[in-house]
Amino acid sequence: METFFFWLFSIGMILFGLGVILNRNAVASALCFAFTIVFMSALFVMLSAFFLAAVQILVTAGAVMVLFLFIIMLLDLTAMEHVPRQKVWMGCALVLGLGFIYIVARTLYATPGGSITADSTPLPLQTSDDTHQIGRLLFTTYVAPFEITSLIILVATIGVIVLCKQDEPRPPSPGEDATRKTPPVESKKETSLTR
Repeated sequence: METFFFWLFSIGMILFGLGVILNRNAVASALCFAFTIVFMSALFVMLSAFFLAAVQILVTAGAVMVLFLFIIMLLDLTAMEHVPRQKVWMGCALVLGLGFIYIVARTLYATPGGSITADSTPLPLQTSDDTHQIGRLLFTTYVAPFEITSLIILVATIGVIVLCKQDEPRPPSPGEDATRKTPPVESKKETSLTR
């Protein structure tokens, strides 16, 4: 039964992950991302990592998705769906995706039996609580990637706001001519009233 649920959650996570990058509608991509996170947290539950599963649901699928949806609300969705895809960026994304798959495959091949033991952790774990272990590793060994990820999300948010900002007409400066031209007045034809 465990094998069935593993394959169910894994295939669901992969399909919704593909839906994130293949959808042209930004709202549909965001919903696919949320379902991807839900399937990932289900895999964490199967591994008895309940804290990581709860963090995935609360932080990623909750807080980050709300941030993404606020950014999506700033976009002109109808215009974004009709923008042609540039083949250069699609090729770069494909190369990066294949590189990521290669790194994961090498990591799994180098790990004996595909499992991580207590000896392979970066720091000696002195406490038995998962929350303390994760917090200590996050803020000692992995503090740089954690902060870089936060910075990337902040830069992406600012970039979308700048790109989506509508061009507002600026008030004329004191040196500019602020007079408005009026349209020429057409002379009305005089009609004689005859009785």
